[in-house]
Amino acid sequence: MQILQNKLKKDYIDQFPIQQFFSFDVADILEVHQFERGEWINSEGSFPEYLYLLIEGKAKIYCTQENGKVALISFAQPGTFIGEIELLNNDYYSKGIQTMNKSICIALPLSKCKDKLLSDVIFLRYLCTFLGNKTSLMTAKFTQSLAYPLENRLAEFILLSADDDVYNEKHTEVCDYLGVSYRHLLHVLSMFCESGILEKRGRNYMILNADELKKRATTIHS
Repeated sequence: MQILQNKLKKDYIDQFPIQQFFSFDVADILEVHQFERGEWINSEGSFPEYLYLLIEGKAKIYCTQENGKVALISFAQPGTFIGEIELLNNDYYSKGIQTMNKSICIALPLSKCKDKLLSDVIFLRYLCTFLGNKTSLMTAKFTQSLAYPLENRLAEFILLSADDDVYNEKHTEVCDYLGVSYRHLLHVLSMFCESGILEKRGRNYMILNADELKKRATTIHS
């Protein structure tokens, strides 16, 4: 992780005017953190030192199940808070959050502003809206797993997880996330390749027809 300074910091803050979310002045305490691909923003089980707002890049959210298996449970995209539940609940068991590409976060050090955050009506109102939307998205994901075939759900997953038109997620992880068998996943990936949507190159899949993927993914939201 790198803490950006001077012009780089100012450029990102100018692009995302975070002050609108707070009634107190955060200009003197906020930081801008840059994470490279594969870095952990939060380690599972730790208590974060910062409240983060992801403004560029994307990340995976993991948790360890009772049987010891680490499972992918969600994704963080620009506009996502990281560490908001830990801010509200000291006993919350933090999830592991790992970047999928270079990611930029605006960071508020909790040692300097936790009490102010918890008494800031403007911030708490915005946070309630964020958490409500987050819950709705999780509910929608569960509903989709019951209502839509793998073809549609996998198209959406590939668009969400690909980086620069390269999809290379672990099959076992995807199977757990989408709730499908390994064989079924390989069948649909093969079908996408035969249709000219994807092309397998070594361990990776290249997206050749993003429009068709979007068309199939959009079916879920229509």
